[in-house]
Amino acid sequence: MRRIITSNLVSLDGYLAGPGGGLSWHTVNDEFFRYAEDMLNSAGMLLFGRVTYDLIASYWPLEMNIKNDPEIAGKMNSLPKIVFSKTLKKADWENTTLFNGDVEKNIMQLKEQPGKDIVI
Repeated sequence: MRRIITSNLVSLDGYLAGPGGGLSWHTVNDEFFRYAEDMLNSAGMLLFGRVTYDLIASYWPLEMNIKNDPEIAGKMNSLPKIVFSKTLKKADWENTTLFNGDVEKNIMQLKEQPGKDIVI
C-alpha cells in the first residue's frame, strides 16, 4: 500500500505563510533543492487542494521555471497529480485529474493502487 507523505514548509512558530499569505520567508537554497529533488524522486503522485494547485500550476509549467529548475520542473510537470476541489471546474496542468467527491474514499483508493508514495 502506498504511503501518504506531507511535505510542507513551516516556520518555527507554526505558520505556513506570512501576513497576507506571502511566502517570502521560505529559504530556497541548495539544501532546499536537494530536499525537493529527493522528495520528488520518491513520489509517484502529488495531491493538492485547490489553493495550492492554483499556485503551483501557475508556476512550474512556465518556460522560465523549466529552464531554471529542469529536474524539479520535470518532475512537477510529469508526475500524476490529483486536485481535490468542490469549486474548480477544470484542471489543465499536465497529468492532473480533478476530484470533487468523497476525499477520504478517493484517497483510500489511490493508496491501494501500486506505485510510489503519494505526496501532499
